[in-house]
Amino acid sequence: MPTQAIKPSSSYISSYTKMACEKNHIQCSSKVGIIGAGISGIAAAKQLRHYSPLVFEASNSIGGVWKHCSFNSTKLQTPRCDFEFSDYPWPERDNASFPSHVQVLEYLHNYATHFDVLKYVKFNSKVVEIRYVGDRTSQLDMKPKEYGSLLNGNPAWEVAVETNQSTKVQWYAFEFLVVCIGKYGDLPRMPVFPPHQGEEAFLGKVLHALDYAKLDKDAAHKLLKGKKVAVVGYKKSALDLAVECAAANQGPEGQPCTMVIRTLHWTVPSYWIWGLPFFLFFSTRSSQFLHERPYQTLFKTLLCLLLSPMRRGISKFIESYLAWKLPLAKYGLKPDHPFVEGYASCQMAILPENFFEEADKGNILFKRASKWWFWSRGIEFEDKTRLEADVVLLATGYEGKKKLQDLLPEPFSSLVVDSSGIMPLYRGTIHPLIPNMAFVGYIESVSNLHTAELRCIWLARLADEKFKLPGIEKMLEQTNEEIQVMKRTTRFYKRHCISTFSINHSDDICEEMGWNSWRKKNWFSEAFSPYNSQDYDENKEN
Repeated sequence: MPTQAIKPSSSYISSYTKMACEKNHIQCSSKVGIIGAGISGIAAAKQLRHYSPLVFEASNSIGGVWKHCSFNSTKLQTPRCDFEFSDYPWPERDNASFPSHVQVLEYLHNYATHFDVLKYVKFNSKVVEIRYVGDRTSQLDMKPKEYGSLLNGNPAWEVAVETNQSTKVQWYAFEFLVVCIGKYGDLPRMPVFPPHQGEEAFLGKVLHALDYAKLDKDAAHKLLKGKKVAVVGYKKSALDLAVECAAANQGPEGQPCTMVIRTLHWTVPSYWIWGLPFFLFFSTRSSQFLHERPYQTLFKTLLCLLLSPMRRGISKFIESYLAWKLPLAKYGLKPDHPFVEGYASCQMAILPENFFEEADKGNILFKRASKWWFWSRGIEFEDKTRLEADVVLLATGYEGKKKLQDLLPEPFSSLVVDSSGIMPLYRGTIHPLIPNMAFVGYIESVSNLHTAELRCIWLARLADEKFKLPGIEKMLEQTNEEIQVMKRTTRFYKRHCISTFSINHSDDICEEMGWNSWRKKNWFSEAFSPYNSQDYDENKEN
C-alpha cells in the first residue's frame, strides 16, 4: 500500500526538534521550506501543501520573472493550452492569441488563490544564507548508497532570512528544502571589458534588461523616445526591447534602434509551418521518436542513426519556410546552426508583432559583432567601426547558476554545477549527492510551467514515500547519460533543455510514480496528438 500523506498537526514537528530550535533561536514551524514564489515555487507549495510549507519570497508579490523581468510588451510565447496547470485550465484556453505578462500573472494569482496557497508565502523575505546541519557522512560517502527519506524527523537545512521590516536575520530549520529561485532575474550577466573600455567610458546611459523591466510605461517611453538606442543581444528580451524602442521613436523625430548581435538564433512568426501545426514536428510521441533519448536500447540507437536524414529533412523543411516567410537573408539574420539545434536548446523565440515591419521602415537596424566595447559616445567594434548611442540596453541574460552557487554552502555549491556548466539533476529535480534538497525550474522545455508542475507532483509523492529512488550511483549514471544526449544534440546544451525528448522524460517520471506513462485515450492520439499539462492531471490516476 502506498504511504498516505501525513496531515499537519501540532505534533508534526517533534518536541525534541522544537526544544533544540528554541534553544538556538531558530524557528521550526514547518518541515518543508520553499525558496521563491514564482511559477515553480507556487507549484511546489500547492503539491506540498499537506505539509504546510513555508515559502520565502524576496519581493512583495508572486510571479517571479513574470513580475520582475517583464516589459510592457512581454507576452507568453506559447498558446494558453500549452502553459497551464493540469487541474486549473485557462479561461478561454482555446484562444489562439498569446497572453500578456499581466494576464499570466493574473492566471498564476488566481491559481494560488483557488488552491489557498498564498497563506504559506512570507513576502519581503529574502534568503541570504543556507547551511547544512544534517548528517555529513550520509551523502558524500564514496560508497553507493540509497538517497534516503526527504523527511526523516531531523532538520537538515537552516535558512537565514532578511525581511524588509527588520535588519536582523531570522533563522529557520527544515527537514526538506525546495529551491525555486530560477535561472533568470536577480543577478544580471554583465559583459566584461578591458580597462577604460567599459561602462565608465560611456557618457550615455546603460541599463541591463532587468533594470529596464523595473521602469513603468511612461518612464520607459521617456528613456527611449528621440534617443539613439543600442540593444545588445538577440534572444526574446532583446527582440521585445527593440520593438519597444521602435514604438517610442515613430515619426520624423524618431531615432533608429540598433541591435548588436553576437550569436543569431532562430525566430518564428507563429506556430504554423507551411500550413502545418508546429506541434507535428516536435511535440508528439511519434515526432520525438526520431530523436535520441537517454538510456535508450541498442535497437533504438541504431534506428535513430537510420532516421537522422529524416531529422535533418524536418529541420530543413522548417528553415525553408522561415527563409521564405521572413527577410532573414535581407538582414543577414539566418543562423549558422540548424533549426533543430535551436529547438533542442529551447532558444527558439516567437517574433514580436511588427518586428520586421519596423526593420523595413528603418526603425530597427542590425549589427553583427563578436566583440565590442564602449567609447565616450557609444559602442566600438572589432572591425574599427563605431556606433553612436545615447542609451545602451543589455539583454545579455542572467547568472542564475552563480546566484544559486552563492547561496549554497560548500561542498554543495561546487556539486550543483558540473565542470561543463550543467546542473546534473536526477529527473531535473534532485542532485543525488545533495541530501534533503530539490531544485525546481532549472530544466527547460517548450512549456516550463508543465515541466515544473509534473516534477512537483513527483516530489510530493517522493516526500510521501509513495515510491523509492534508485541508488545514488544509478541516479548519477542516468543523469550523466541525459547530459551526454544533450551534448550530442545541440552545441547550446548548457541550458539543460529536454524539448526533443520531453515526453520520454515525463514517461520516466510517471513510471517511477506508478502512473501509466501513456496518457491518451487511444493509440492514434498517443502517436500524433501533442502532449500538454492536461494529460498529467492527477485525477486520471484515481
